[in-house]
Amino acid sequence: MDKSGSILIVDDDEDILTAGRLLLRRHFAEVVTCSDPAQIPELLNGHTFNAVLLDMNFGPGESSGHQGLTWLSRIQEQDPKLVVVMITAHGNVDNAVEAMKRGATDFVAKPWQNEKVVATLSAAVKLHRSRIETESLRQANRALKDATVKPQTIIGDSPALRSVLWVIERAAPTDANVLVLGENGTGKELVARELHRLSARADQVFMAVDLGSITESLFESELFGHKKGAFTGATSDRLGRFQAASGGTLFLDEVGNLPLTLQSKLLSALEQRKVTPVGSDHSQSVDVRVIAATNLPIAELHDESRFRQDLLFRLNTVEVTVPPLRERPSDILPIADHYLAHYARRYGRDISGFSSSAQQVLQEDPWPGNVRALRHAVERAVILAGDSVIQPEDLPVRREQTPQPAEDDELNLDELEKETVQRALRKHSFNISRAARELGLTRASLYRRMEKHGL
Repeated sequence: MDKSGSILIVDDDEDILTAGRLLLRRHFAEVVTCSDPAQIPELLNGHTFNAVLLDMNFGPGESSGHQGLTWLSRIQEQDPKLVVVMITAHGNVDNAVEAMKRGATDFVAKPWQNEKVVATLSAAVKLHRSRIETESLRQANRALKDATVKPQTIIGDSPALRSVLWVIERAAPTDANVLVLGENGTGKELVARELHRLSARADQVFMAVDLGSITESLFESELFGHKKGAFTGATSDRLGRFQAASGGTLFLDEVGNLPLTLQSKLLSALEQRKVTPVGSDHSQSVDVRVIAATNLPIAELHDESRFRQDLLFRLNTVEVTVPPLRERPSDILPIADHYLAHYARRYGRDISGFSSSAQQVLQEDPWPGNVRALRHAVERAVILAGDSVIQPEDLPVRREQTPQPAEDDELNLDELEKETVQRALRKHSFNISRAARELGLTRASLYRRMEKHGL
């Protein structure tokens, strides 16, 4: 048996401590017993416990439960994430109920049933770990937020972009769901992050989920969680993305690629603000602000055979369309300068900027891959540049190739791969999921090839 978890038992009855220690050591990695509650602060300082099994009364004749409630408060002050399970005498459930109102997770009655105690404390250990993971996510999110040099994460001052920023500023302080539209590489996730940063949830979790990479069979498990044993391979309980992001923002990318059967399940979660983990009979409330994104044209989203209209109405309380880079050419050089400074620091290159001819090349390129393609081009140029200024030859200039007779066709595998990837991307208007599907690749594999060829 793989034992894990650390339990502290606090009771003035030595028989209870002995019985608890013998029982729980078979199921948990560490079991510490204590007969004097005054030792609790010192024990908490010296150990990392997942759960405390705490008696309600200490000393002969005590039955009010005041001592247990007092020590419950002391434990919560010292370690708010620690899970406390109360021990109460049979028939004195009122005290235990009061303890749960004050923050205890559960209770067991004396004389206890072994199976009940083990099950209750196993659940307590999982809850404690979940609290730790959630707090870690929140701390990481705050650290990322604090580490941002500039509060503005979206670069550019073109009229097209200013209209997007205006909508973001208006919508962000509300809890309205937002649908972000735009071609691949335009920066839809940056828009979502900016909405989160300017919202009342800014100090909470921002969680991004790429729905295009989740298989249909794992959709419910990924988003709603699952219970141990719910299906083959479910060796432990798992928190779903909705629950993990509760209190914060959940960004659902590639929502337009969801099959209709899964769209109905997503709609149900959004309408009820509840999720039911796979293998569970009980729903759990969630509090998330949902921002969704898709590269599908809005006309395709209004096709009922492709996308549920009730889900669309639920998602696009506010709609933001991020313009492609070709529609905001004045933003190209500021974005390129930003990434040049970033990659010059990253790779330790002393590069001061772009030559005038390189700037012209950048502005004349249609950038079908948008900001993502521009970023890759600048990174490549920083790596390959032989001078302190980026020149046109450092950039992956796109030139129209004149078709050659069959006998002169290029047989270089890298060039053939690049051309095939380009054709698939152009055919599907740079919809990564569709292009990958036609090429027989995963989205991740296609992204790697795009990066390899500077697309």
